[in-house]
Amino acid sequence: MTTGTTHTIKFYDKAQPIVTRSVKGKFRNFKSFVLVLAYSIYFGLPWLPWHRIDAASQAVMFDLDSRRFFIFDLVVYPQNVFWLAILLFIAAVILFFATTLIGRAFCGYFCFQTLWTDLFIWVEQFIQGERPARLRLKKQAWDAEKILKVGGTHLVWLLIAFWTGMTFVLYYGYAPDLLHRFFIGQAATAAYIGVIGLMLSTYAAAAFMREQICAYVCPYGRFQSVMYEAETLAVAYDVRRGEGEKGRISPKGDLKDRTNRVAQGHGDCIDCGFCVQVCPAGIDIREGLQYRCISCGLCIDACNNIMDSMGYPQGLIRYDSEANLAQDKPKPAAVSWKRWKVAGYLTAILVMTAGLFYSVHERTEFEVSVQQIRQPLFVILSSGEVRNRYQIHLTNKTDHNVVYSITAKNLPANALDIGAMQNVTVHSGKSVIVQASVKLQPELADKYKNFEFVIQSLTNPADKSVEAASFYNEHPDTN
Repeated sequence: MTTGTTHTIKFYDKAQPIVTRSVKGKFRNFKSFVLVLAYSIYFGLPWLPWHRIDAASQAVMFDLDSRRFFIFDLVVYPQNVFWLAILLFIAAVILFFATTLIGRAFCGYFCFQTLWTDLFIWVEQFIQGERPARLRLKKQAWDAEKILKVGGTHLVWLLIAFWTGMTFVLYYGYAPDLLHRFFIGQAATAAYIGVIGLMLSTYAAAAFMREQICAYVCPYGRFQSVMYEAETLAVAYDVRRGEGEKGRISPKGDLKDRTNRVAQGHGDCIDCGFCVQVCPAGIDIREGLQYRCISCGLCIDACNNIMDSMGYPQGLIRYDSEANLAQDKPKPAAVSWKRWKVAGYLTAILVMTAGLFYSVHERTEFEVSVQQIRQPLFVILSSGEVRNRYQIHLTNKTDHNVVYSITAKNLPANALDIGAMQNVTVHSGKSVIVQASVKLQPELADKYKNFEFVIQSLTNPADKSVEAASFYNEHPDTN
């Protein structure tokens, strides 16, 4: 009979609220710069005017009614969906490229979760005070002060979350008009669902879940480790310098002096815990590289501040690679570019970006497709002529009306019949279908099996499209 101790495996530990301390330094300054820039773009773009003739004067607008996306002077139609596919591919490869070089820097500085959590923490600090004051407030009974401060914090959070959702919806219509209709109850149902849904999700993610999103929800935090290499830069603690032979110790008495610490076998880390207190993920970087670490660099700022106050060299915690830290005498940290993986990612980014720009640059101001009507494939008229019919689908992608002419190349005169529509006017952003037919005498049918439709813009002669077509006088499977 076998006996033993029963162990309970937990797949999820109840979150302990992390109360962070503010810190000053170059990485905090960079995070603040990115935060201000990102919010200026996100909240400001719907209100940026942009002159348009046939649509709202808004710089960026996703007009679902007309099925057009306006991005400054670029108009994107459903036919251009492959641009989105290329753009998503480029974004993914840039993420992999950056991770291989500098770890989870995207998470630490540019991720939406990081940006909104940063803002919510700043509001919390502004209303409730620095970390010690907030810890005291958590233990305090529910009196008037606590109700006012905690309630005020959540009220501001909800207002930020609401405006986050509202701004997202404003991208899908003319912002001033949509905002007015929203508050008088005349907006579309989807607008209210979108605002409420995004408000609640933003509030939950940035106010309560915070680091739990990075640890349990975001897949990137899990699979990013497979992209790390020994040369990848990441936030790291210099164990040899920090621990020495006898480990870290607080600076008491003669141990304040670095020379004495080294002589007694102690490292530079004074075990202040400042690096842990500023970490938004609540980890101790001194325990080594961890998947929860988002590489925000705040612990570097905290440690450098302490090193400055003690008169010790900075860099006990720094961006560095495992390969460099493993050397007997580590060199100054540097990005390692000379790797096949890095070269492959960079090549993919450059090639796909060039392809995207080429496609956008070479786009025409109209879309055209020619389809042969195959039921029936051909008709023999009473005159003995053979007739084939075609549908020409024209889409005007400009912001003004355009007149097009439709002719046929490599066909006899008068073989093409498009009825009364010799010239076709297509309104801005609209499409038309032109019915065309080609009639040939039987003895000429074999001679003109292949020809071309020429669609020419009369408004802008530079716009022309040549579409290949075929003429049939017998079924293709006939021998």
